[in-house]
Parts: sequence; structure tokens; C-alpha cells
Amino acid sequence: MLDTSVILFAHNSIMNFAEHDVVIPITVLEELDQFKKGNDTKNFEAREFIRLLDDLSKDHMIHDWTPLNGKGKGHFKVLMNPENKLNANDIFGEEKNDHKILNAALSLQQSEAGRKVILVSKDINLRLKAKSLEIAAEDYETGKIKNISELENTGKRVIEDANPDFINELYDVGSIDASKFLGEKQKEPNTFYIIKSQNKSVLSYYNSEANQLEKIEKKTAYNVKPKNAEQTFALHAILNPAIKLVSIQGVAGTGKTLLALAGALEQRSEFKQIFLARPIVPLSNKDIGYLPGDIKSKLNPYMEPLWDNLKFIQNQYKEGEKEYQKITELVNTEKLVIQPLAYIRGRSLSNIFFIVDEAQNLTPHEVKTIISRAGENTKIVFTGDVFQIDTPYLDSQSNGLSYLIDRVKNHPIYAHITLEKGERSELANLANDLL
Repeated sequence: MLDTSVILFAHNSIMNFAEHDVVIPITVLEELDQFKKGNDTKNFEAREFIRLLDDLSKDHMIHDWTPLNGKGKGHFKVLMNPENKLNANDIFGEEKNDHKILNAALSLQQSEAGRKVILVSKDINLRLKAKSLEIAAEDYETGKIKNISELENTGKRVIEDANPDFINELYDVGSIDASKFLGEKQKEPNTFYIIKSQNKSVLSYYNSEANQLEKIEKKTAYNVKPKNAEQTFALHAILNPAIKLVSIQGVAGTGKTLLALAGALEQRSEFKQIFLARPIVPLSNKDIGYLPGDIKSKLNPYMEPLWDNLKFIQNQYKEGEKEYQKITELVNTEKLVIQPLAYIRGRSLSNIFFIVDEAQNLTPHEVKTIISRAGENTKIVFTGDVFQIDTPYLDSQSNGLSYLIDRVKNHPIYAHITLEKGERSELANLANDLL
């Protein structure tokens, strides 16, 4: 049995349960009716599911078992509001849609005696309530990243006790044959290496097209200087024109957004526009309509962190310097645009440097939609922390940023780096490390 949260996460979820039969409570259809209007991804998922259900049931009554299209698939049906001896509304002391869904699961246990009934939901609290009623409940697992710890190792390798001659050659020539140093084992494109000997170390990355390890110099972007190896790797990927897609993972204060924006400004002449966007995740899950003022006033609190990064970069220069004035000019002429992601999602992404901040609050479908809109000469940088989710039905394994890192790793036009060290201040590091 699927609840509304699963369908809003993936409209085709009904097709992903192999030979098992799938039940949709009528309450879920009633809830989807409230979501079908709008431009958010959840509105798209609601509309697509309704169309899918209509197509599947064109020759059947939806309250009867109806075959799902495809070899080895089970059946589905919509379950009407049942009457049970055990009523979740009475047990939990409140009448609400979640309890109607629980009643549907209880009814199914009675009518399908001998078969295992599982409530599939991305709502943790609903799953807990189901278990209290002895209803088996699980999260929707399709598309989840199984080994989340592996994401932290994606994109970077540390080689200890390397031959000093190789390091010297990298310093002298700037590159070496990767097979000569790494051997014939499989090498992952755009992987970054910290290579150490007893007395020396060097930063490099694997250029798969040339099959070479290339030395990385610490570069400065719009007067923003990397403060550690990982930041150097991130800025290298951002500035590398051969890499069209970058993801940067890290906790607050590691410099993800700052590096992405500084890199974009450094390359401003290569692109028509710079877009800096983030998803709106309202506090307490309330719509922004609850906030006072016009639409600009409502959105300003969500965009302020992005403006803070821009102001920090601008303040590296004095007001009279041309670099300071250039940023003001870019904003005034809308060559640099800071907006909520919903305002940009439908636009054409040709000749654009696109930074998506807080990408862990996106669904896999949203990330796919953004990337699929990329046109010629577009570069996209996703930043976020997969362990800091603000959206109720996403977690570290199912969010769009984790999905992106897992699915696109090892592609020659993609690079990922995890920033490990906070560089905001000693005070901020104290909070991250000890509190």
C-alpha cells in the first residue's frame, strides 16, 4: 500500500514493486487532487500519477484488481474508505487523512488474510504509527543510495609513500603518464590525488582524455584563495572548461557556495549569464504565503545567504576598484541573477553558468530535470550537504545530490569533491566539531 508521500516523490513508483500487488487508498487520490495545480515538482508528480492511473484503468474499474503493464508485474487497485472494528481515528484521538490511510491498511489485512500487507511511506511518523498498530511499514527504497559512506570517498584519493621521482617529475614537467604511476588498474576520470612521499607532496588530477596525472596549481578566483587541498580541487573543477558538471559536498562553512560563485565570476566572460539558485524550503513546512509583504519580501530571507557570499567576494576589493564595480554592474544588468530555483527551473539553460545551492533538498527527479535542460556551453555546479536535509520526505540516501553523485561518478565531464575542513572561522569549527 502506497501513501501520498511516495507518489509525490516518484509518480511511477506504482510500477516498481516487481510481481507484488499494489494498493492505493482513495484518501491518497483525494490528497493528490490538492497537489495537481502548480509548477513545483510535487505538482508535476501528482498530475503524472493521475494520468498514469487513468491510462492503466481505462478498461477496468479502479476498485477491482487491475494488471500493471509489463512482464512480471502484479496488479493494483484503489481501496475505498473501509469500516473496521479497529479505528485509527479513535486510537490516536484525531480524524485525519493519515489515519484514514492506516484504516485502509487495517482493512486490507482483514480482507487479504494470509498475505503480507506492507505500508510504504516516506513519512517516518506515519510508519511509526503503522508499526504501533502492527502494520508492517517500510520506506520507499527505489533509487536510494545503499552505501552512503562511499560518497565521501568519491572524487579524491590519497597516495602515501610515493616514489619521490614521480613527485619531482610532476613538479618539473607538470604531468606524467598515469599508467606509469597508477599502473593499468581502472582509473576514474577527474579523480583528484594527494600524492605524498616522506619529504614532499603534490596535488594532481587524472585527465582521462590524455591518460595523464596533471599537477594542480593553487589558483585564485576573483581574489578568493583556496585554503586547503579539497578547496583547491573544487576550484580546479569549477574552472576547468572540460568539466561541465560539478558537485561539491560538505558541511556548513567549508566554502562550497563561495568557491562556486567566485569561480563563476572569474569566468564571467565565457558565459552569457550566471544563475545562482536554491530551493525554497519554508520553515515548519508552511508555504511562503504565510510570510508578510510582497513576493520579493517573502523570498529575501531564503536568498540572503547567497547575497552574503556575493558581498563577501565583492568586499575583497575597495569600492573604487573595477572588480567591485563589475559585480554591481553584473547584478544591475541581470548578468548575475540570484533567485529561487522555482523561478529558473523552466528557463532555457544555454550559455549559462548555473549554481544550485542546497541541492540536498531536491529530489532525484528535480536534479535530472535541471541537468536535462542544459544547452550548449552551460556548466552546472551543485552544492550541498547530504546529511543536512530540510525537506520532510528526503534523507541522506534518497535526496537528489546523493543520487547525482552516485549515478554520474566516473563520467569524463563530471567531477565531485567533498570539502572536509570548515574555513569560516575557529568559532564555527568549534561548533561543527564539539557541539
